[in-house]
Amino acid sequence: MSRTIGTVSRGVRAPIIKAGDDIVQIVTSSVLEASEDAGFKFNDRDIVAMTEAIVARAQGNYASVDDIAEDVKNKFGGETVGVILPILSRNRFAICLRGIAKGAKKIVLMLSYPSDEVGNHLISLDALDEKGVNPYTDVLSLSKYRELFGYEKHTFTGVDYVEYYEELIRGCGADCEIIFANNPLAILDYTKNVLCCDIHTRARTKRILKAAGAEIVLGLDEILNASVNGSGYNSDYGLLGSNKATEDSVKLFPRDCQEVVDAIQKKLYDATGKKIEVMVYGDGAFKDPVGKIWELADPVVSPAYTSGLEGTPNELKLKYLADNEFSDLSGDALKEAIKVKIQEKDDNLVGQMASEGTTPRRLTDLIGSLCDLTSGSGDKGTPIVFIQGYFDNYTTE
Repeated sequence: MSRTIGTVSRGVRAPIIKAGDDIVQIVTSSVLEASEDAGFKFNDRDIVAMTEAIVARAQGNYASVDDIAEDVKNKFGGETVGVILPILSRNRFAICLRGIAKGAKKIVLMLSYPSDEVGNHLISLDALDEKGVNPYTDVLSLSKYRELFGYEKHTFTGVDYVEYYEELIRGCGADCEIIFANNPLAILDYTKNVLCCDIHTRARTKRILKAAGAEIVLGLDEILNASVNGSGYNSDYGLLGSNKATEDSVKLFPRDCQEVVDAIQKKLYDATGKKIEVMVYGDGAFKDPVGKIWELADPVVSPAYTSGLEGTPNELKLKYLADNEFSDLSGDALKEAIKVKIQEKDDNLVGQMASEGTTPRRLTDLIGSLCDLTSGSGDKGTPIVFIQGYFDNYTTE
């Protein structure tokens, strides 16, 4: 009988990982123990993935609010800083904002609207239409925003982020002015020193501001990109990808991840004789249809992965073949015709109609999204994900 199961994604439980733990040994032994417990065997091109959080925790990659404040003060001079285009998040940004505010006398906070970069909405598009506001051109003061839209709360969190961020800044001893705009240049009417807090558009934002005469322009990726007083850091991403650890500290995005995935791959090969691919993953990249959150608040889905995960899928669309090229076939004849087509497919199907509708995304982004959904973000206790059959197709037995 032909094989009936395709891709399988398993959440693997692991110990609670603390700073100084051997992440390579823990991940390897957890997967091997899971194999014994669940009775599965290893194959070439299986995938082991681990959350960025457990890698960073093992590394002890943490920093305090005061570390952030010192870095901001040293780099901006401790006066007025324009903080532009941050996401709306208690977990992701609020703790960073505390540090930023402690390192300046005044914060001019520029919020994008109607939503932040990852889809958290301050207000709805319908509300903008009703009030005749053009988000591409109109710059709103806080008083004008309140006059037009009142005190809106986030759909899921129940938080008025405008009020929350203002109180947070003032609570750190800094003066605060809030504006709403989507053009980065709007901040230059208030200050020439700008901290760009957008994630995936940060390079463009910095370029635009520098070309327009801003004096100091940095991104979150340039705050804590080196250690401050022995703190954790990330030379590539700085504060990007950080999460709240305690009320006074953040866990940074892990660093030096490539050596981790390569070491795990080697240990698994030594134990199983199979070449298993390994990756570190953070947020997946998918959009919630109700809250409209795009999810990807990390700078990348995967900061490191073994070489077998490079590239994009190269797949044929089975329903296209069934409805077009083989529309006159059915049953076993259709099945065999499609199998032959798959076996003979080109190495690069880009632009061919038979691949139209297949997902044009990098493998690491697709697999990372699968892992993020498998592991969850709460109390499942499965920060390691083991995937089998991801690279199989309809012909695999």
